[in-house]
Amino acid sequence: MAQKRGPDSHHVVPNPNGGWDVKRGGGERASGHFDVKQTAVDYGRQVSRNQGTELRIHNRDGRIGQSDSHGNDPNPPKG
Repeated sequence: MAQKRGPDSHHVVPNPNGGWDVKRGGGERASGHFDVKQTAVDYGRQVSRNQGTELRIHNRDGRIGQSDSHGNDPNPPKG
């Protein structure tokens, strides 16, 4: 299954010029730029919780390393 990258997700991604960006899925511009990944993740989680979106945290190579659900989880846990 393809990873969702649309308006119902936020991504913490490496910036080609250094540092980390928080972007809305499918967006071009970053909503925040940070020198430290953990600071970007903290900001991304806050934004994701407020907007009820999925948060995708990418590694330096661009691959998704971690994912948090703060919205309508399409695969909620059973039980």
